[in-house]
Amino acid sequence: MTRNPGVPRLLRRLNDRAALELLLSEGPLTRAELGERTGLSKVTAGQLLARLEERGLVEVAGERAGGRGPNAALYGVVPSSAHVAGLDVLPDAITVGVADITGRTVVEVVVNPTAGDPVATVHEAVRRACEAARITLPQLRSFVIGTRGVVDPDTGDVRFSYDLPAWHAGVLASLRGALGASVTIENDVNLVALAEHRYGAAVGVDDFVVVWAGVGQGLGVMLGGRLHRGNTGGAGEIGWLPVPGEPLPADVTQPQSGSYQRLVGQTALDGIAKGHGMSLRPSADLVRTALAEGRSGFLDAVADRLAVGVAAVTVVLDPGLIVLAGDVGRAGGPELAARVEEAVARVCPTRPSVVTTGVAGNPVLRGALVAALEQAREQVFSDTV
Repeated sequence: MTRNPGVPRLLRRLNDRAALELLLSEGPLTRAELGERTGLSKVTAGQLLARLEERGLVEVAGERAGGRGPNAALYGVVPSSAHVAGLDVLPDAITVGVADITGRTVVEVVVNPTAGDPVATVHEAVRRACEAARITLPQLRSFVIGTRGVVDPDTGDVRFSYDLPAWHAGVLASLRGALGASVTIENDVNLVALAEHRYGAAVGVDDFVVVWAGVGQGLGVMLGGRLHRGNTGGAGEIGWLPVPGEPLPADVTQPQSGSYQRLVGQTALDGIAKGHGMSLRPSADLVRTALAEGRSGFLDAVADRLAVGVAAVTVVLDPGLIVLAGDVGRAGGPELAARVEEAVARVCPTRPSVVTTGVAGNPVLRGALVAALEQAREQVFSDTV
């Protein structure tokens, strides 16, 4: 019988990966607990832990008192074994978060962008974040950048972004030249979907849609636990959805000209507010004011308009769960979500559950860190043998 020397090595790598993932999700654990959960013998579990300790990935994080005999050592993943960076890029600010390999956010910094130079801006923002986190740039194993606009799924570059014209084809290569090969650019609402799936309203749900309602409109679509980006990266550009009663765009280079954008954008909500005797203010503030003052008519009108887009998505994808996010979705909370669900049920043969976002803080940044951590753990945890 011919032996394959690669098999034991592969098994050790698989066992190491399983143990590290277990320590992240359930740790710290004793050697015996790790053996029980992985099905490994105590001897094999001990060898595994010794190997991971030697690689600087696992450390003794405490001890657990038992019955007779000495206390059992508790093992956990070394937080400083790797770090990642997530970025939320807006026209007027870049927010950078740095997290350690366990997912704990170490720092967040906000930097004003340098006009027309995204590479210099990102580099400076990351440098400041590293300085605040007291780490060096090479310690960052992965960078994920969230931007408005369409990201080409084949090249990873920004195909176009109305709000960020300096972000165009070629920027990704320049960023990788400045920061390293592990730089990824992703659509911002797609990252919100990742955050909702990991931390928010869609935990444990593999088929759902995030509806981003705010100054601009967008969708993040997750099917079978995977983001759906479309053939060119344009899946989710719901602002261009044709809707009854709104003109079709005459010039698609104008971002506010899409029919659904006209139906639910700032100008549309201003018109609803005037009809209900409300003072004009940003969309999210209008919704908060309506909730505080009990203006059901305004809220119903906004819900009816949002429901047009939700119903269109529902009859095509039948996701079962719709998460309202963005400034308007967050401001409206459960009450607006319930009104949208009722409005969708009146015009759609299937009734999805409509809920408000469950992600605290900056959802784009949190989603970027989720994606960056997945990449970094794949690198670090797959190279233990």
